[in-house]
Formats: sequence, structure tokens, C-alpha cells
Amino acid sequence: MDDLSTLIERIDSLLDSPSEADSADVRAHMETTLTDGYARALALQAEQERLQRKIGAIAADLAEGRGEPRTKELASLARRLALSEEELASLRGTLVTLRGRLALAARAA
Repeated sequence: MDDLSTLIERIDSLLDSPSEADSADVRAHMETTLTDGYARALALQAEQERLQRKIGAIAADLAEGRGEPRTKELASLARRLALSEEELASLRGTLVTLRGRLALAARAA
């Protein structure tokens, strides 16, 4: 299982637990999980930027007639970029939900 799947499972587990169980320890775990989630989101954004730069460099080489066509590489990079964008959107949505739950738990404390 990759890091993102594990992180999403941690978040889902927190969200599935009854809100009455949101003790100080659970709130601390939520905060740690949010921090881990935001770090993962930043890593996904950095990965997207690297992929976009690589796609741009290959496209520039092709436009200038340098190198042979690298359509398979471009297709692979485009798929990885699309997957990364989907993962980031999903993660952000899940983090918003967890942040809302944490805010409610903090107000109730």
C-alpha cells in the first residue's frame, strides 16, 4: 500500500469514529493526520510541477526539431500528471472534511 492510501485510511478511520469519542488524544491524532495530509499534498504539488516541467522540456525539444519523437514518454508523463491531479483533488477534499470535524471537536471540548 502506498503512503497516500495509508493516509486516506487513517483519515477515513478518524471520520468514521463517533464524534462523541473525540477526546484530547483523538483531536491530537486528527491534528497530526492533518499535518501529514498537508505535507503529502505539498509533495503531490511538487511532483506535478516536476512532471509539467519535463513535459514542457520534451515539447520544446520536439518543437525545435531536437531529438526523436518521444510520444510514449509524453503519454506516460501525461498519465502520471493526471493521476497526481486526481489524487491531490481527492486528498484535499478529505482534508477539508477532517479539518471540519476537528473544528467541531475543538468547539465541543
